[in-house]
Amino acid sequence: MTARRKAAGIVALGFAPFALAGLTATPALAHGSLTDPVSRVSACFAEGPESPVSAACKAAVAAGGTQALYDWNGVNIANAAGKHRELIPDGKLCSAANDKFKGLDLPRADWPASPVKAGKHTFKFRATAPHKGSFELYLTKPGYDPTKPLAWSDLEAKPFAEATDPALVDGSYVFDGTVPNAAGRQLIYTVWQRSDSPEAFYACSDVVFGGGSAGGAGGGDAQEEKPAGEAPKPQESAPAPAPSAPSEDAITEGAEKSSVEHNGHGDDDARTGAKINAAAPAAPAAEPEAEADADAAAAEGNAPQTNAAGQEDALAETGGSSASTYLAMGGAAALAVGAAALFSSQRRRATASGRHSR
Repeated sequence: MTARRKAAGIVALGFAPFALAGLTATPALAHGSLTDPVSRVSACFAEGPESPVSAACKAAVAAGGTQALYDWNGVNIANAAGKHRELIPDGKLCSAANDKFKGLDLPRADWPASPVKAGKHTFKFRATAPHKGSFELYLTKPGYDPTKPLAWSDLEAKPFAEATDPALVDGSYVFDGTVPNAAGRQLIYTVWQRSDSPEAFYACSDVVFGGGSAGGAGGGDAQEEKPAGEAPKPQESAPAPAPSAPSEDAITEGAEKSSVEHNGHGDDDARTGAKINAAAPAAPAAEPEAEADADAAAAEGNAPQTNAAGQEDALAETGGSSASTYLAMGGAAALAVGAAALFSSQRRRATASGRHSR
């Protein structure tokens, strides 16, 4: 093998890692929702997107379709960066202003609600793609009216529970907090802000204090007893079923119909966060004849360029921007093609030289 052919081979191999890196450096999206107490979207997904049981979940499907429930772990804003109140208008807190999830914003007093009491509580957030970040949980103020659209002013100014990088146990982030005193039907609003990217996730969990019915109209207090045979008044809602978190089987089966993109991070071990992705497949070898017309000049014209965008396009620990991804993929592809062309050109020249020497 001539020195020039060896050099061409080295160049081609040297560019291969760049091509593979460009194909795998897609922006990562975290995914999940609060499951203790159960969020609205988790409760409705657990009931079944195609045949929900509660009146509220049926109404949510009628308003936004079943896809929102299959995408139960995707109520997010990709570039939130802590600007939750600026980006989410009043009345759209539960959907995070995402029209796909608009059914979650319906003002109703019969959303399935978890019974809670003041004091220490262990919260669980089911993460289908775990990442580093911080949780903040807010409780609605006294006088909260679930029949009106949820506004930021309905929430207490400060979170009653916070956690940063809590332990991941059996696929869920688990952390403790102290629930303040409250009465009747209330709502817990969860914000999960990633620290490795600007992405944030949101969840509305309906709860009821005081040992009353988990569903029903009014403030969630115990239903008034009625004489036998007396029908409920027309303005009263039938008690909603107690909410349940999605089972692991339901999560697995529902993933087939989910449109949420994990961009490779869904292949991480959801129970530990460890990487279990297989090595990326090697790039296919370029056809010599297909690249025969490209010469070394093409490779020179595809030299790597400095990214002028700077930090805005820098990949986070497990995330990044789409702009940097496309630049990486495009640049790597160009470099790979140029290297293949150079290799092909050098081989043709060596062959021709051999023929002349005869």
